[in-house]
Amino acid sequence: DRFTQEQRLHSQKMATAKAFARANRLDRITVDGGTAARFGIVSTGKAYMDVMQALADLGIDAGMAKCLGLSVYKVGMSWPLDPEGITEFATPLQKMLVVEEKRGLIEPQIKACLYGQKGAPVIIGKRDLTDGRLLPEEGSINATQVARIIAEQLLDSNKLNRSVSRNLDRIRAQLNRSIEDLSAARVPYFCAGCPHNSSTVLPEGARGYAGIGCHWMAQFMDRNVEGNTHMGGEGANWIGEACFSTRRHVFQNIGDGTFNHSGVMAVRAAVAADVNITYKVLYNDAVAMTGGQTHEGGMTPVEIAKLLDACGVRELALVTDDLSRHDKSVYPAGISFHHRTELQLVQQRLEQIEGVTGLIYDQTCATEKRRRRKRGQMRDPNQRIFINPEVCEGCGDCGEQSNCVAILPLETELGRKRKIDQSTCNKDFSCVKGFCPSFVTVSGGTLRKPEAAAAVKEKLPLPEPAFSFDAPVSYLLTGVGGTGVVTIAALIGMAAHIEGKGCGIIDMAGLAQKGGAVTSHIRLAPRPEDISAIRIGPGGADVMLGCDMLVSADSALLKLMSQSGHVVANTNEMPTGGFTRDTEERLPVPEMANRLHGIVAEGQATLIDTSRMAVRLLGDSIASNLLLLGVAWQKGLIPLSSDAIEKAIALNGIAIQQSINAFRWGRKWVLDAEDVEKAVTAAEVRSGLGAVRPLALLDEIISDRMVRLTRYQNGAYASRYREKLDRVIAADTDPNQHLSKAAARYLYKMMAIKDEYEVARLYTDVRFANALSAQFEGNFAVSYHLSPPLLSGTDPVTGRPKKSLYGSWVKPVMSILARCKGVRGTVFDLFGYTAERKAERAALARYEAVLDDVAIRLKSGNYDAAVQLVSVPEYIRGFGPVRHLHLVAADKKYAVAQAEFDKAVNAGGPDKELRKHSA
Repeated sequence: DRFTQEQRLHSQKMATAKAFARANRLDRITVDGGTAARFGIVSTGKAYMDVMQALADLGIDAGMAKCLGLSVYKVGMSWPLDPEGITEFATPLQKMLVVEEKRGLIEPQIKACLYGQKGAPVIIGKRDLTDGRLLPEEGSINATQVARIIAEQLLDSNKLNRSVSRNLDRIRAQLNRSIEDLSAARVPYFCAGCPHNSSTVLPEGARGYAGIGCHWMAQFMDRNVEGNTHMGGEGANWIGEACFSTRRHVFQNIGDGTFNHSGVMAVRAAVAADVNITYKVLYNDAVAMTGGQTHEGGMTPVEIAKLLDACGVRELALVTDDLSRHDKSVYPAGISFHHRTELQLVQQRLEQIEGVTGLIYDQTCATEKRRRRKRGQMRDPNQRIFINPEVCEGCGDCGEQSNCVAILPLETELGRKRKIDQSTCNKDFSCVKGFCPSFVTVSGGTLRKPEAAAAVKEKLPLPEPAFSFDAPVSYLLTGVGGTGVVTIAALIGMAAHIEGKGCGIIDMAGLAQKGGAVTSHIRLAPRPEDISAIRIGPGGADVMLGCDMLVSADSALLKLMSQSGHVVANTNEMPTGGFTRDTEERLPVPEMANRLHGIVAEGQATLIDTSRMAVRLLGDSIASNLLLLGVAWQKGLIPLSSDAIEKAIALNGIAIQQSINAFRWGRKWVLDAEDVEKAVTAAEVRSGLGAVRPLALLDEIISDRMVRLTRYQNGAYASRYREKLDRVIAADTDPNQHLSKAAARYLYKMMAIKDEYEVARLYTDVRFANALSAQFEGNFAVSYHLSPPLLSGTDPVTGRPKKSLYGSWVKPVMSILARCKGVRGTVFDLFGYTAERKAERAALARYEAVLDDVAIRLKSGNYDAAVQLVSVPEYIRGFGPVRHLHLVAADKKYAVAQAEFDKAVNAGGPDKELRKHSA
């Protein structure tokens, strides 16, 4: 009886809801095909907007719809559906198309309502009449897809007029356009300074499980973190797997928000199952993936520790970047406290304990730190890290140790090195763990702002472009998460609102906000009611604002571009997160540029390095997107007034003057690119940070290296270099002299080892002081991260020599050490007796022997093999244990290259004229 009563009550509620929808006309006909209507479309919500855009794309207006007998029915309440309204709409129809996102909700209700009725129309939606797939149940739909389905499945193709037929042909061509995938991709990655860069590292041989949160991305970072489950199920997979696995223990990452939401239940389940697992609760003080808000209840590390203790974990440890934040007296008894440098030792101890253990890793989200520091809610350390490019070897150990994307490549005459992107650095300082003496800490002072930053404070007398704005314009905004892409979309939307124009925006971020691809679909219209669908379908984008060239050149996004559209893109080569592990990663710049030029008509693609302009003119790479906006605006591609855009910037309230200046510099570039380039070049000259032109001629290379070797040791040492090189040059008859150039570069590299004397000389050289003053101003002090022999000791975690921080007092010691370079290689050279220096001398002797052998046995048939052989030192980089590993790897490369060279020599045959080799 109770069940029957509940059923009756439910039926009454449904009937009331349907009556309400009927009485208030929530469902209505929006396009009336008249009394002769034969075809009907039923839709709701976002899908309805796609339908209306599809009709517009086909050129079907109200008059054309009547001619075609086409009606559109908009459902205002999708459940329960008003049966009277849909029956009235369906009565004259022969065929009905139901357009809705995801799985069908309206379609089955319509079929149930009309089933068995005489003269009911044929209904299609998710499936066509042959039960073939028509509209997807997963993902999303777009107006272009819907337009083709309407024309092909619903209308009588024989009665379509010429204009609709032409539009259909164009839409088919857009949907069928094939674009090959790009050879590189931008995947999401941890932000610069993200705590997960350190917290997700496991002991060697250990295995971890991922979970919901930013730390999920550890799965594709070579950290042996694999497998994930739903929120609240963290560790449940190990409960089922443990008894079938030879592995005795795993680590389970779990975010603080997830733990608060439902993760504590998973911990209780693991305790009940008595499996060997360590829960790593990653407390970053924010729900970082979805906007940085605090999680419900504001759970603290103390409360998490008490909950874990109450669940029955066998042992509990807290690891943090700042032990002073924690009052040990309020935590459960028995919990141990550690600095993050001890993380691996703590994990190694916990994985040996039977049962469930817990580890709380406390470090605030890097993005939240930046936000709070800007708002004055968190102390901003008055320190920055700087890499001395002269000392840096480009080994990449800093990136491997820190996993930080604020470490960027620096191309120099001596090869690829490293630099810190001060615009994105969040002051985590873990990069100094790289075993390298090139890192210094700059305390005090400020980042130097370029003189050009104040050059456009007053509004420039820039002419305004002519706009044609009689129809909606679609924009595709592309870029990298965390660089202000979504902000640009918001500024456009606010500027449109200020002018009373229509604007619709869909931001597609998700995990992409963490260094991955971000896109925004934007539609501007003269009036808000002119906008129907916002999501852009294939061929529907009129303008691409490409804030990142790699994202912009993606095939899926290029398919959205109209061939009559325009592209305005930033050409800056921003590395992907993979650069932290692959020191030689390079983006396919020519390929990307060709794709962007080729997707639109000739002359309608503008590619410009706005990042370079932003850094040189405004001192901050974050301004590059607004510079790009200024370029597009001055080209007449954004039909909004400059006043409205600048008012929107002011309302945003962040770096107002810098942002306005960036917008104006972009406008000025369109009008006078040469003058802006002069300002950029002048800024580079003043700072000494201009682009390096690699020496191309052999004589230039040799002359440069001899000067460097004279500074390194003396003239006699430079002469030794030249004498050894002359033998190779004499044997090299190739017009392009690739062999001689390689020998000139790498013999220098093997001779100019950065020993203690050289590092001291490079730090006391005026070029280091100039590099610092080019980037910093004010009263600042410099400290050095060094590991001097005999004084450093051994790091208990890494087993490497320990690095320590030395203040400015060490500068006079360096000056004395630099003047002692004359004892290098003599019996008085105390550093020369170390195993490291002996290995380097042996490596140099080996390389000189290789050059002698190549000079004697060089012939046309083994020229390429000879170039490969003498280029092996390219892979020898770094200091101490890092360099040792590179030397070991180089031995293997030598063996392979030597075998190829010997094989080519022994092949014999008549010696032919050396062929020309391309650069």
